[in-house]
Amino acid sequence: TVAMPIVKVIEVIASSEKGIDDAIQTAVTEASKTVRNIDSVFVKDIKAHVKDGKVSTYGVVCKISFRLD
Repeated sequence: TVAMPIVKVIEVIASSEKGIDDAIQTAVTEASKTVRNIDSVFVKDIKAHVKDGKVSTYGVVCKISFRLD
């Protein structure tokens, strides 16, 4: 039989002043510090904080999938 890899999913919240792309990259970068074998990231939610009529920070809620060793 062929062993199928087991995949685990964690939820991560990250933010950025630059944009949504950077917030997603921040989530992956931070998760990579403690998690190996990251396969994908699913952006579950996006929000932006507004200050003085302008977007000040972008936030994302991500589900990060990784293979267990």
